[in-house]
Amino acid sequence: MNTTNLVLGSDAINKLQEIRRHLHAHPELSGAEHHTAALVAGELRHLGWRVQEGVGRTGVVAELGTSNGPAIGLRVDMDALPIEESTGLSFASTSPGLMHACGHDIHTAVGLGVAMLLAPLAEQLSGTVRLIFQPAEETAEGARWMLAAGAIAGLKALLGLHVFPSIAVGSIGLRHGALTAAAAELELEVLGEAGHGARPHQAVDAIWIAARLISGLQEAISRRLDALQPVVLSFGRIEGGRAFNVIADRVRLLGTLRCLDCQLYEQLPEWVESTAQAICAAYGGKVKLVWRGIAPPVQNDPQLTDLLKGIAVEQLGREQVLELAQPSLGAEDFAHYLNHLPGCMFRLGVAGLDGCAPLHHGGFNPDEACMPLAVNLLATALMRWLEQNSKP
Repeated sequence: MNTTNLVLGSDAINKLQEIRRHLHAHPELSGAEHHTAALVAGELRHLGWRVQEGVGRTGVVAELGTSNGPAIGLRVDMDALPIEESTGLSFASTSPGLMHACGHDIHTAVGLGVAMLLAPLAEQLSGTVRLIFQPAEETAEGARWMLAAGAIAGLKALLGLHVFPSIAVGSIGLRHGALTAAAAELELEVLGEAGHGARPHQAVDAIWIAARLISGLQEAISRRLDALQPVVLSFGRIEGGRAFNVIADRVRLLGTLRCLDCQLYEQLPEWVESTAQAICAAYGGKVKLVWRGIAPPVQNDPQLTDLLKGIAVEQLGREQVLELAQPSLGAEDFAHYLNHLPGCMFRLGVAGLDGCAPLHHGGFNPDEACMPLAVNLLATALMRWLEQNSKP
């Protein structure tokens, strides 16, 4: 097999831009990626890939190559977010309140670009390349759905990518080991006793206790947990109370908790519950905790990371391949696949000359010049891995 770097042609780049802009204008929420999946499946069949639809609900899996050799996969996610777009682009979202604000339209287009680049080389593949177009990454459900449907059965390795607005287009970021954090969603229901606003001493004020709980948990993190093992707790929603002059008897808090240490992550549910109970009891209240694990950390495989790094240096230049000093405290359900096989995810630079708004922002507008760079890197990596891991 020829191990030279693969390069997407200008016609394919233009086609890729059209697809990405169509996807951006027609975003779909997690688990509802019906139009996106149909478009992806149609493009893949046209290119000659073996396609399976309805995998993990709205996922699409496609294969190319021969079964007489090892198999490697590429995972890309397809879902959008419930965010109102404010970019003013000519191809902005046509669905009010929905937007591709996390770059999954870019990811999907890159996956199709890899399919375009590899399709003519099917007879040269010394194994199988599998493309996994996954739904529902934003709700951290899609990877589990795809795993349950057998999407990675037989694979020996898995690659992935994610756009990164703090890295300039033309560069990528790589990291050995932990790339993202373990994350969980937590719901705390503070229970008090209702009463008249004029006589708070005759009630147990759940709003007041909830305020104490929010600050108390943050203080406890800084004083009762090891500062060398960072833990981030953020509350994004508070619900409670029915009238201006009625002391609330219950308040519901929704938040997220993240850390990098897997052992600590396993201990946190019990720690949060015991700490919250102690704080609430001190003011006459009670609390109920509901904990939902989102994802473990993404742990990049050293060999796959080195493979991507070497190819990226060849294609982009050494200065454009950034070694990420610190992992992100963001979560990524790509990590669930890595409980079953080695994998690597890299950060794709998307910031243009004017920078780029952050992820999950209504003004997020990545530079499309990132797409052919990612396609060339991933297609070359998939082919080179097959060559290196095929039997003589």
